[in-house]
Amino acid sequence: MADIATRVYNHHWKIDPIVRSLIDTDFYKLLMCQSVFRNRPDTDVTFSLINRTRAIRLADLIDEGELREQLDHIRSLRLSRGESTWLRGNMFYGQRQMFRPDFVEWFENLQLPPYHLEKRDGQYELTFEGKWPEVMLWEIPALSVLMELRGRAVLQHMGKFELQVLYARAMTKLWEKIERLRPLENLRLADFGTRRRHSFLWQDWCVQAMIEGLGDKFAGTSNCLIAMRREVEAIGTNAHELPMIHAALADSDEELAQAPYEVLADWQEEHSGNLRIILPDTYGAEGFLKNAPDWLAGWTGIRIDSGDPAEGAEMAIRWWQERGEDPREKLVIFSDSLDAEKIVELHRQFAGRVKVSFGWGTLLTNDFRGLTPDDALAPFSLVCKAVSANGRPTVKLSDNPNKAIGPAAEVERYKRVFGVGEQVAREVVV
Repeated sequence: MADIATRVYNHHWKIDPIVRSLIDTDFYKLLMCQSVFRNRPDTDVTFSLINRTRAIRLADLIDEGELREQLDHIRSLRLSRGESTWLRGNMFYGQRQMFRPDFVEWFENLQLPPYHLEKRDGQYELTFEGKWPEVMLWEIPALSVLMELRGRAVLQHMGKFELQVLYARAMTKLWEKIERLRPLENLRLADFGTRRRHSFLWQDWCVQAMIEGLGDKFAGTSNCLIAMRREVEAIGTNAHELPMIHAALADSDEELAQAPYEVLADWQEEHSGNLRIILPDTYGAEGFLKNAPDWLAGWTGIRIDSGDPAEGAEMAIRWWQERGEDPREKLVIFSDSLDAEKIVELHRQFAGRVKVSFGWGTLLTNDFRGLTPDDALAPFSLVCKAVSANGRPTVKLSDNPNKAIGPAAEVERYKRVFGVGEQVAREVVV
């Protein structure tokens, strides 16, 4: 096991690039990329960094030269033979050859496209433009770089012993969470913390702690590189990106209203079983479920990623019952702003009523709250989203208006088309 404190103290070592592989990314990105590669390979998109926590002035903390060095290093990465073999031959969700030979061959020859970086008002404006299958693979590594460079900026003035104590306290904090979760019967929990992790080494340590501390209750990790190295399941399905871009390409309000369902029809052609998970909140979960075609009720489950998680699960249970499905045979995945207390609460509330699973993100892999002066390592909300497709702006409404993305006029249009009324704003923690 790596001595993280020592490696952080010597973080300039070339042995510790922030992103060390093209599969140091989330599994859902590769699944979606294969779908896009098949269905929409020539779509032109722009992705952009969005710092929702404006009080953290990243451009004042992070050296631009160091940021460019890390981004340039990512562009130099290529898929290794071992990584290619893992993608081609490993079993994912009980299925071999999840990734088609033509997609893996394309991935083996991929170089991520150029980036555009500017400073503006204490923030970095980081954008990526090009064909959708290529540009989309920038999202996770870009976020990982910014998050870890921010952490390095805070830690760079600490001495060796101070760093040892800091990481000892963080390890203790995580282990206490694991001990609190361990007694829960039939718990299923996965690591979803790649995007806003403290560092790669820390995420890897967290996964190892979960493997030992939770045993079979730990379902796996979204991080493909760690899943390969630690021989655990790679976990993930799809994300808001798919309906956002498909919706932007719609030519009328009628096509816009159907876009989220057409995305899932494409997905159903490619995947079965536990990969058929609905993410309903891109344009409001209530309206999505109300207008959903009947065939979607037969899918395996639903992921709750915004709004009040208990209300979202209750809504899903009612929807399944109305469609003649037994909720006890369905899966609800909670994945928004989770920590141990909320996991315990939701598990107790819904266990036995539905199959419950948790995708634990930032507060698993980046919870250093209260461990540094001025809470300088507290996690913050940083995202990298598709902002345009073929020159048209994208929109995300969410079940939390504080997560909405897009030009104001388009946001209002989408609210009208999808029948989204008054929403309750919730603080965006991470």
